[in-house]
Amino acid sequence: MSLQVQVFRAPPRNLLGSVAQYSASSWSTKHSLGGVTGDYSHVTIKRKERGQCMGCFRVKASLDDAAGAVTEVGQVTDVTKDTFWPIVKAAGDETVVLDMYTQWCGPCKAMAPKFRELSEKYLDVIFLKLDCNHENRPLAKELGLKVVPTFKIFKDGKIFKEVTGAKFHDLDGAIENARSS
Repeated sequence: MSLQVQVFRAPPRNLLGSVAQYSASSWSTKHSLGGVTGDYSHVTIKRKERGQCMGCFRVKASLDDAAGAVTEVGQVTDVTKDTFWPIVKAAGDETVVLDMYTQWCGPCKAMAPKFRELSEKYLDVIFLKLDCNHENRPLAKELGLKVVPTFKIFKDGKIFKEVTGAKFHDLDGAIENARSS
């Protein structure tokens, strides 16, 4: 398992309103990191160059597990029966939310954009989605799926809370509760 970090340089203050775009290519690996501060929603990295802070950078982090799945902060990651448990175990005490859905389910389709919104709102939570098709049916059965959509919230590798149906506010409240516990 490895943590991959992409660094994007923040635009200078005089360009904040413009469309200036910086990418990882503006970061030179020859410079050392002076320190990392913040949480998932705001990370600041200070680069040392001749003893000066050269600016702040935005970080996009992802967790790459042995099964080949990559989870990104602020994104919803597709999982399978093979990649789900390694991600949950790697998350440790972080909150993990799993959307169990099917392609043919109308309420599942309605919840998909709202689930993505939650992934952008709660940057300290890992958001996963599992298509409960024939291939992933063993995992769906193991997790006790009865109706779709079902959202399972995990803490410390165990089910903390379950929300069934397209109940956005219930899901939002359950995630907030899991984060604060």
